[in-house]
Amino acid sequence: MDGDWATLHELLLPAMSAGGGRPGKAAEAALREAIRSRHLTADTRLPSSRDLAGQLGLARGTVTAMYEQLVAEGYLLSKRGSGTRVARLDQGDTPAAAPPPADEHWSYNLRPGLPALAAFPRAEWLAAEREALADTPDSALGYPDPAGQPVLRAELAAYLGRVRALPTTAGELVITSGAAEALSLLAKDLCTRGLLRIAVENPSHRGQADLLLRQGLQPVGVPVDEHGIVVSALSTSDCQAVVVSSAHQFPLGVALHPDRRRELLAWARQTGGLVIEDDYDAEHRYDRPALGALRALAPDRVAYIGSVSKVLAPALRIGWLIPPAKLRARIVENKHLHDLGCAPLPQSALARLIRSGGYDRHLRRTRRLYRQRRDALLEALATQLPRWRPIGIAAGLHVVIRLPAGTDDLALQAELATRGINAPALSLYTHSPGRAPFPGLVLGYAALPPERLRAAVAQMAAVG
Repeated sequence: MDGDWATLHELLLPAMSAGGGRPGKAAEAALREAIRSRHLTADTRLPSSRDLAGQLGLARGTVTAMYEQLVAEGYLLSKRGSGTRVARLDQGDTPAAAPPPADEHWSYNLRPGLPALAAFPRAEWLAAEREALADTPDSALGYPDPAGQPVLRAELAAYLGRVRALPTTAGELVITSGAAEALSLLAKDLCTRGLLRIAVENPSHRGQADLLLRQGLQPVGVPVDEHGIVVSALSTSDCQAVVVSSAHQFPLGVALHPDRRRELLAWARQTGGLVIEDDYDAEHRYDRPALGALRALAPDRVAYIGSVSKVLAPALRIGWLIPPAKLRARIVENKHLHDLGCAPLPQSALARLIRSGGYDRHLRRTRRLYRQRRDALLEALATQLPRWRPIGIAAGLHVVIRLPAGTDDLALQAELATRGINAPALSLYTHSPGRAPFPGLVLGYAALPPERLRAAVAQMAAVG
């Protein structure tokens, strides 16, 4: 046996021993990985199926099937009369490694918008998925209802009525691929009706504005003050739709004042306008009760958007939309044409998680966790950076830091980045007219444990 064959023997035998009763499959996986990692180089000639079967103690048919599978996948070449050889793969004989996520290079990533991903209830979610799969009949594995699984819509309707004081029914809900698709569907409908300007809070999420722009709408910034969006400015904006985060404005954290809520809904009724309510983090409240949803006051004028991204994880891509009744048929038709509906099995799993109480248990756990992390951040700031004033601290997964007057928040963001700290400047969240109400930083705290938050503030204090 030559050197390469000895290497093959050494690679496959340990994998087979650990193969859990499936030595043939384990050998196939080990051979595939040996080729991918270049432990076996291109053009290496492999033993005949008879020889390798004898060396490994496998049936010859098992080795033949293994070779045939890897030939089909492009890892091996087999020609009559010249045996089986390792194929020459593209990109230097090995597939390129996937680039690491952009967030990984930060020592302290304080980007807002992420929950504690390590707290995801894996065991409960896995149990819910298994139950969903076991209970799903064969007939339900075809193309799904584009409006979403009826069982999930029913559970969400009950949940929203209980948690958000939002009366709704399964027949009003549309399940979407996260909140982003819900907003895209509404934007498409607005464009179809010839409404090309849409108001957004200033400051607010730049990603939302970019999404609206890509859909053909022109975002118009409307200022936000300590009472929420300034409705008098909205009234002069020549817009017939507006996106608001009324329960907890992003990023400033203010709640829309009751007088402003009434003014906003009066604007919608008088102009025939549409209010798009982005209820992105309604469940995370610490020092004040949650405000009820705007839609409950004017269901014919308000489209409501929510998702599990801030409660469970963005990767699930499960959101929901409750449009005004007159828009729903068009929204569902556009959803059908867009992707034929969201995957039904994760929807069924979420329905079971809500019904079993697992969703509420997870919320109770993470509320305690986030309160501890918020408090650790605030205590560290008060001790080490007393001139930095946190605002919007009563709810959510982030705080805004009001910096001393005259501070260039973009320059500070850049300086912090040199120390491995991702701390976005408030100026990045502004729209037309492009000016932040004050210099600030927008700091997410949910994804970092208390000791990491304290260490991040210590590093900030060295700069600030």
